[in-house]
Amino acid sequence: MKILIIGSGGREHALGWKLCQSPKVEKIYFAPGNAGTAMIGDNLPIKATEIDKLSDFAEKNKIGLTVVGPENPLSLGIVDLFESKGLKIFGPTKSAARLESSKAWSSQFMNKYHIPQPKSFVFHSYKKAHDFIDEISRPQSIVIKASGLALGKGVILPASKKEALTAIKTMMVDKQFGEAGREIVIQEKLTGPEVSVMAMTDGKTIIPLLPAQDHKRICDNDRGPNTGGMGAYAPVPFVDKHLMGQIQKTILEPTIVGMKKEGCPYKGILYAGLMLTEDGPKVLEYNARFGDPETQPLMMLLQTDLLKLFLSVVNGTLEKQKIEFLQEAAVCVVLAAAGYPGKYAKGETIYGLDKKTYPPAFVFQAGAVGQNGQTVVSGGRVLGVTAKGKDLKSAIKNGYSSIGKKGVYFKNMQYRKDIGAKA
Repeated sequence: MKILIIGSGGREHALGWKLCQSPKVEKIYFAPGNAGTAMIGDNLPIKATEIDKLSDFAEKNKIGLTVVGPENPLSLGIVDLFESKGLKIFGPTKSAARLESSKAWSSQFMNKYHIPQPKSFVFHSYKKAHDFIDEISRPQSIVIKASGLALGKGVILPASKKEALTAIKTMMVDKQFGEAGREIVIQEKLTGPEVSVMAMTDGKTIIPLLPAQDHKRICDNDRGPNTGGMGAYAPVPFVDKHLMGQIQKTILEPTIVGMKKEGCPYKGILYAGLMLTEDGPKVLEYNARFGDPETQPLMMLLQTDLLKLFLSVVNGTLEKQKIEFLQEAAVCVVLAAAGYPGKYAKGETIYGLDKKTYPPAFVFQAGAVGQNGQTVVSGGRVLGVTAKGKDLKSAIKNGYSSIGKKGVYFKNMQYRKDIGAKA
């Protein structure tokens, strides 16, 4: 079977790497892909948002299954377009993807179906949002979010009233995030550990994958601005079977039932970003696709044929599947370009990718392209050094030992030294 994977990040490289292990996969195309995906398939000069060109390619080349990595094509309706042409595609429809593409809509959805979340207030007016913040005595107790898609960067945790007012002006007036900040959500700030729970669903059955933990802030000890994710590990040792059962019962299942009632059945990967509070798990955000970098350690540990899982979701037969993982742990450490998540440097040569010295690790590429026979930096998050081990401690050791002059590196790279340390 020919596969088309849409996207260009480490997540897409990891999904392609895992799909390559399926005996039924004949060839993989990536649109647009990166330097790493070019080693396991063919990269196409088509952007992830050019959904008409993508559907034309899938039709002409008899693609058996398309897998959508990033959120933008989902919000543009790529699944609706492919399905209208009889093409098999893994991901939710445009209306179902509103769980991610509109934080305002998802907040109202959770209220309606009694899914636990922080106290949330939706604003379409800058003046009303300004007046709301003006009346708050402790602005440190709120979180401000752009409602639309902002590449994981549209979340502000203000330390003062001035910062809070600047944040809403930046979003709603200055339009730093474009249309994504046209409406905003202001929520109470919760405390507790964060956990990412992704689940496969065909709209009827829902099967969670291993819980993972992302590290959003750029610096160690969760300091600095939010990023798209600086690293992740799985499984999360403090999320036991009892807690996973609670998450399934109070969050995952009500979400699937609610989406069906709303007339937009949800199929694909449902990602729940959770805060484990004293009152139980609460949803901080939904994503309508695989997380990046959580996907990298999950693919490292997955034993089940990924193609079979994707096809069972698309065909509505997920109830017949069982998802199995290695009884080990895996860690992904993201190596980012200098300046990220702000303006970052490009063009630095990446060294060490040709080394065969990573038996416990694999280097998933993201912001990297081939240039004059070398691989160079092209994006903010450049590489995801992903390693497994018999336990989390050994996985962390295996990952970090593969970074630097003895492993993989590039000039002025930045990365967190504490991925997995919380556990």
